[in-house]
Amino acid sequence: MSPPRPPNRLARESSPYLLQHARNPVDWYPWGEEAFAEARRREVPIFLSIGYSTCYWCHVMERESFENESIAELMNERFVCIKVDREERPDIDDLYMAAVLAFRGQGGWPMSVFLEPRGLRPFWAGTYFPPEPKYAGMPTFPQVLEGVSNAWRDQRDEVLKQADKLAEAVRERTSAAGAPVRIGVEQVSHAAATLLRMHDPVRGGFGAAPKFPQPVYLALLLEVRLSADEDTRRAIDAALRTTLDAMALGGLFDQVGGGFHRYSVDDSWTVPHFEKMLYDNAQLAAIYAEAAHVFNDALYRRTARRTIEYVLREMRGPDERSGAFFSAQDAEVNRREGLNYLWTRDQILDALGPDDAALAARLYGLNGGPNFRDPHHPNDPPSNVLRLAARPEETAADLGMTDHEILSRLGRINERLYESRARRDQPHTDDKVIAAWNGLMIGALARAGALLDRPDFVAAAENAATFVLTQMRDDRGGLLRTWRAGAPGDASRIEAFLEDYTCMAHACLELHRTGGDPTGRWLDAARSLLHAAEERFGDAASGAFFDTQANRPDLLARARSAYDGAMPSGFGVMLHALLDMHEMTGDRAAFDRALAALRSASAFIAQTPAGAAASVRALLRMLRADAAAVHAAFANDPVPGTEEPEDFTPVEILAAVERVRIGPDSPAAVALRFRIADGYHINAANPGDGPDAEDLVPLRVHLAHGTGVRVYADYPEGEPYGVDGALRVHRGEIALTVVLERDGPWTGTPVLAVTFQPCRDDACLRPRTVELDVAIDAAE
Repeated sequence: MSPPRPPNRLARESSPYLLQHARNPVDWYPWGEEAFAEARRREVPIFLSIGYSTCYWCHVMERESFENESIAELMNERFVCIKVDREERPDIDDLYMAAVLAFRGQGGWPMSVFLEPRGLRPFWAGTYFPPEPKYAGMPTFPQVLEGVSNAWRDQRDEVLKQADKLAEAVRERTSAAGAPVRIGVEQVSHAAATLLRMHDPVRGGFGAAPKFPQPVYLALLLEVRLSADEDTRRAIDAALRTTLDAMALGGLFDQVGGGFHRYSVDDSWTVPHFEKMLYDNAQLAAIYAEAAHVFNDALYRRTARRTIEYVLREMRGPDERSGAFFSAQDAEVNRREGLNYLWTRDQILDALGPDDAALAARLYGLNGGPNFRDPHHPNDPPSNVLRLAARPEETAADLGMTDHEILSRLGRINERLYESRARRDQPHTDDKVIAAWNGLMIGALARAGALLDRPDFVAAAENAATFVLTQMRDDRGGLLRTWRAGAPGDASRIEAFLEDYTCMAHACLELHRTGGDPTGRWLDAARSLLHAAEERFGDAASGAFFDTQANRPDLLARARSAYDGAMPSGFGVMLHALLDMHEMTGDRAAFDRALAALRSASAFIAQTPAGAAASVRALLRMLRADAAAVHAAFANDPVPGTEEPEDFTPVEILAAVERVRIGPDSPAAVALRFRIADGYHINAANPGDGPDAEDLVPLRVHLAHGTGVRVYADYPEGEPYGVDGALRVHRGEIALTVVLERDGPWTGTPVLAVTFQPCRDDACLRPRTVELDVAIDAAE
């Protein structure tokens, strides 16, 4: 056995992701002046690789390329190589992801970006690249390294011009700035209507696969329903319940151990991408607890409780008094994605015995056969992701059991399966503590503890909050972004960002809201955090909040964003924290500050209300609290332009017929023609084979508003797109034929629908689902 390689500079870091690369043959540097100075001294570009420790494709690229001696030699010879943990440094990640999106139209991790060394401006960008030819049209990583290095040597002027253009695109993309415009109830209505239009009424969720939980959307709909008219509330409740049921019953939820995986790769919520993130589970625990209260629903209460119990059991260290929560658990075990969570019939039988195994097969739908085959290892045997076939009370009624009996049996089955699963190799846990993510979890524990009458949840929230507020501080009393047990020296001394301050303020306010704060300790802590955030990130002139502190020469731009993704933006959380402070204390200054901040981002909110769901929810709260003040604040601002509103679509879809009739033995065909406006494209049905294609919204023709019809489409292949041509898109005009045939019982009014995502070369619009004016009749 050969001796281990000597460690590189990453061995001095605290991030589990960076430490994973500490014995690569690549001469990695952490982000910092040492790396910049070396690149300037050598006059070579910087290769910047950004990822995180539970990222599947990050692991793949490390094994294939960063562990490869010859590729590492090429990297070391031609570049200064920097590795960044995106969870530690969201500021760097946001800036260079904007570059990837501007350069390629799609992003993902691992991120691979090449920078000129003087101003750290990106000039070429991508994501994963294989070490040898693997995906059609995608260059190999050595080809990328050679090409970039040669361009730097032979075409330096052109490279620097490209860096100028890409840097300007990054600055534009990372700013929510713009002259204030008038916003109000119209944006609230627009956002809600957009979400209802995106909603999948049969399987739940918003848009086509891959399906993400989108807790910011669910929170907005829960808020809007409080003041909606009867028809809108009915539609919102249907969307909420369909989605919450589907996620809780599906494979997205870990039925054995509790907690939610990252997203579903299919549209039925069956097969997840298996990593588990603290921020997802925090938000979803709070959503399900709130929904349990609103709808008086036992499934939602159970889902909230089991999610929190999973976090308390698996996402903390052995000393529960320290309280703080780890960040994530990996998707893969032994290089197999989801291996810890998969089951065969024989494994179920061995763990449970024949009686409980038979009931487990009924409950978890195993009688239908396997539902999972590893796409990366097609020779592995098929297996099952466990998902409930129906709500437990429905199965109980079918089996002649009471709800209590079925839940007792299910609990016993899950307990024994968990014991069996615990004997397997376990996924890696990223044990760093992130202030913002802990803030979301603490807030969820406090809220769920109050709604579910679980004082132990509130106590866990208090322990975690105490740890973050006392142990994660710098020498001047400011918050730190991360903490990790045993971190060497100053390795964890990363100053906190806006989201860290605002999420922790939110957490303290939720703890105060529980009523268990007789001394006002948590209210005082929240007030202090908001004051510190104002000093570090606020801009008195515009009312804005920046994501990062000022005077950071290592950052290409000072970002400010109101966009909500997997997490609400720090800006959106700030708005709600200020409004909570106002509601709890009557502090008018907090309301006025929230209103000034909202006005600073109004241009972005008007442009994409659903993309700023947390801010729109805050706008609705302000309108309820003091509509006159909101109207007065925007009275002199112009009405938002209609040049390209959110419902604008550059795609026209024409059907050759207006009505079809289908019977058991008589399918029908519909010819469709797509006209795509100049300057736009849509993703093909098969947008590519590489990892970049995993996050794309593909072209799909499907059924809406009913059942009994199966839809097939003969999709065209598409044309190559992107610098390396690895993606497939459609431009101009395309035609395709759709075949409809009977399939199962006919319910509702089936409608033919098309889902697509229009993009420009510099940005993508939100995915659209268009219902076609083609009547579908049933023939007996």
